[in-house]
Amino acid sequence: MRRAARRPGRIFLLSPAHCGGERARLVFNEAAQFELARRLREPGGAPLGDVFSFLSGLYFRGKLAYARAFARAPEGVPGVLVITTNDGLRSPEHAVDVETLRRYGKGSIDEGNARYRRPLLRDARLVDAAAGPDCEVVLLGSVASDKYVDVLLGVFGSRLLFPATFVGRGDMSRGGLMLRCVDAGRELDYIPVTGAVRHGPRPPKLEPRRWPRAR
Repeated sequence: MRRAARRPGRIFLLSPAHCGGERARLVFNEAAQFELARRLREPGGAPLGDVFSFLSGLYFRGKLAYARAFARAPEGVPGVLVITTNDGLRSPEHAVDVETLRRYGKGSIDEGNARYRRPLLRDARLVDAAAGPDCEVVLLGSVASDKYVDVLLGVFGSRLLFPATFVGRGDMSRGGLMLRCVDAGRELDYIPVTGAVRHGPRPPKLEPRRWPRAR
């Protein structure tokens, strides 16, 4: 009896949340008493994934839920990693505090910024060495500019993929789409970043999300 062909490993790299704006001001407020703000002021901090989900809302929440649902990481390699402005790649479970967030907020995501590029390049190379040449790397973030792509392509080459349906779609639409995929247990189709058309017309709006009926 033939054994089924083993599927290649697949890990996800998530673009970061913006550490400025109204939601960031809420967590930076020393008088804030909601749970996440309190945890960020405590020594143990709070998980990066929880913090970015709060800061970004639907988009990051969708990326994180989707990546956790569909990652197939090789042994010893994280299935989900988050790009940061000046700390390279970090696990969603990585603890951060208010000072770390302030530092992230001051960083610039620009391929010409060495404080962003060097840590990301360092960690991407570590992931590449640990995951091996057959592991696919899916970027859940913007491919319309080179701010992520430029660094990551130099390490992962043709194994750097992205969801084809992201082209032309806004952040909130991407987040909603990924949450619908998690609900349905349906993974998106990916294409290599190399040679792809990364700009296109905006696709039709998503249909309202259908919630499972309570039994």
